[in-house]
Amino acid sequence: MRAEISFGKSLIGILFVGLAATGCTTTSKQAATSAKTKQGQAAKVTFNYTTKDRDCLQRAMYFESQHSDEDGYMAVGTVVMNRLTSGAYPPSICGVVAQEKQFAPGVMTREVKPQAETELATAADAILKGARHPAVKDAMFFHTDGLKFPYNNMHYVAVAGGNAFYEKRGSDGMLQTPPPLPAYEVAMNYVPGESMLPPQFEALIPSAVPIPLPAPDPMATASTMSAINTAPTARMAPIANPMPMQITAPVTLPEPSIEPDPGMPIAIPIPRPAYDSVMLRGSIAANGG
Repeated sequence: MRAEISFGKSLIGILFVGLAATGCTTTSKQAATSAKTKQGQAAKVTFNYTTKDRDCLQRAMYFESQHSDEDGYMAVGTVVMNRLTSGAYPPSICGVVAQEKQFAPGVMTREVKPQAETELATAADAILKGARHPAVKDAMFFHTDGLKFPYNNMHYVAVAGGNAFYEKRGSDGMLQTPPPLPAYEVAMNYVPGESMLPPQFEALIPSAVPIPLPAPDPMATASTMSAINTAPTARMAPIANPMPMQITAPVTLPEPSIEPDPGMPIAIPIPRPAYDSVMLRGSIAANGG
């Protein structure tokens, strides 16, 4: 009887230890998964964009894809985002699109047809939320489909919207440009109504500053009033032998001096940094991207 009781206690102890171990293992796995999730979220690189940047993105997609379709829009939009996240091009969408001799002439000024705006807006929003054209991959260059160039580093990956997209790779297969970030490592943050210019370009002088005017000169005021009081009027009686009238010369008031308040900061213009040092694009077709 005692042996049976002892065996029963041993069996209960083994079951209790097993359940405890299982609970610890499950908790550890959940903690590890949660840590990995937080780590993955923290690893994202955030880029700010404004309404103007969204418009620039739509313009690039529209004019470079020859007003084609969503497939062409997404392909060009992917190239814009690849350039933005590569670190080798300007750090804003409008900076990438407006860069000289990179995208279609007039891309920033030509008219977008109203009938294309709905599809363009849908494609642009998808790009900003992390969608990419699956075939474009790491491509940051393209030209009109059907053209041929005698370069060995043009590794073609896709054709969409009338364009052929390619990566620049060496004979070893390695990219010759800084690789763009994968979409899952990029977070786009909308900044309404704010400028994307660096801080040194912010205006330091307020838009409305009261201009201090100097107080009138007491001597000039007295001289003026004296001339007014001694001047003849129409109601004065005629004088038998009038003396010649003396004309008083006009009094010239001093020019008002406009000076800023002593505590007002003065803006010193700083030239915009040149991006020529980071332009990695070689000689390709003028109508390419």
